Amino acid sequence: MKLAALPLAAVACAAMLLSAPAAARDTRYMLPFADVLNMPEAQEKLDGSVKFYLSGARTPKVLERKDSDVSNKKTNGVGKSDEEACRWAALSALIAFQEKAKSVGANAVVDMVSYYRKDTNASASEYECHAGAVVAGVTLKGTYANVAN
Repeated sequence: MKLAALPLAAVACAAMLLSAPAAARDTRYMLPFADVLNMPEAQEKLDGSVKFYLSGARTPKVLERKDSDVSNKKTNGVGKSDEEACRWAALSALIAFQEKAKSVGANAVVDMVSYYRKDTNASASEYECHAGAVVAGVTLKGTYANVAN
């Protein structure tokens, strides 16, 4: 009778171990925004018609404010350092902002803040990125605007 209960106990133990929640990696980084804008890929994909200004950064005179928006972008981090994956995710967010800004007639995105899990993190020079085992993500919130040249 005891011998028959042994396999059942082993299966029960295995099931408990496999059903335990795994702690996923979520490393938070604060990285220089300028590094994203200086990427060679940014020079190719951002055409210069839309400028980007973090909250607290020196910004030209805002002539007209339009809608606010959020850009939440992720990228595959496999084979990349966390910082490289973060730059790619941030660039993807800027590309999305650029396209929307053009469609609403704006020449800038101002007052940009990091907005990870709807938690606002403002910095005049850095953006927030979260990197996991295979994915890195950046969420930015900003306001479309027309600024003086």
